[in-house]
Amino acid sequence: MKIDTDGFNFDFPDAIDAFVFDEKDHTKQRFHGVPMKAVDLIVELETHYLFIEIKDFHDKLMYSIKNLPEIEELRKERLDSFRWLKRYLKYKFHDTLLFRFAENKVNKPIHYICVLTFDNALNSIMKKQLFQDLPTKKHKLWIAPLLKSCQVVNVTQWNANFPHWPLTQAGLSSCGTS
Repeated sequence: MKIDTDGFNFDFPDAIDAFVFDEKDHTKQRFHGVPMKAVDLIVELETHYLFIEIKDFHDKLMYSIKNLPEIEELRKERLDSFRWLKRYLKYKFHDTLLFRFAENKVNKPIHYICVLTFDNALNSIMKKQLFQDLPTKKHKLWIAPLLKSCQVVNVTQWNANFPHWPLTQAGLSSCGTS
């Protein structure tokens, strides 16, 4: 199944279903219309679901907490931007999980993958921070975990980690960004 959304082209040849989850067109069947956040794509595979969020940033420096500037105002602005993005990604997962629970579609493990057009180092920092804020560990009172794994990758990392699900970004070669 091929999906084109937000300037990215995905191919999931082994998918049972794959669709744009944050549908904006109210005439489409998958339009939710509820004031909640939603990941960009959901992919159903035989043994699990993928919740995929995509963010293409033009001003990547605005979110970078690597080599923070000496000027306190700029430092605070960058830290605030990074924290905002982390919360945004967190609530995209949470709200989508609620949607899918209401649809009775959480009967398989869920893997959350954020495709961010940051470099590997910044994606690694985001993954560590986001991992701490998501329910990645099963609570002792839960029957099942809410989230099996969380990944934060760019196009190059996606293709290296998931070669059987090719990803390209419009305007870039298939190797993407590093």
